[in-house]
Amino acid sequence: MFALTPEEARLLLNVALMATGQNRFRSAAKILAALGAFRPGEASVASANAILFISMLDFKGAVDYLDGNAIPRFPDAAMLKAFKGMALLRMGRTSEARIPLEEAANQSADPAAAQLAKDLLT
Repeated sequence: MFALTPEEARLLLNVALMATGQNRFRSAAKILAALGAFRPGEASVASANAILFISMLDFKGAVDYLDGNAIPRFPDAAMLKAFKGMALLRMGRTSEARIPLEEAANQSADPAAAQLAKDLLT
């Protein structure tokens, strides 16, 4: 079976994020689907999928994906909670967004997620 090295996976993840940034959503989704198949235990792939949904302005899709797939698989991933809070904010569900944002903001394992959550809370 074909295997990806960590460096190859990181490169493909970066390519998917660049495609997302260029509004090439179909390409990004295909890359992320392949990465998810080869690296199912990577929270970074789940984060990139959340970014993809949010970039497509599919905030409900982001929340559904995060609640139904990503957060149950990676319950300690603060960045996923920050992205959930972001999507809820974009949907106008401010009070509901506070819960995941405060969880992300109050952890210390991922300073970038904590800072994002704090910024979104203000």
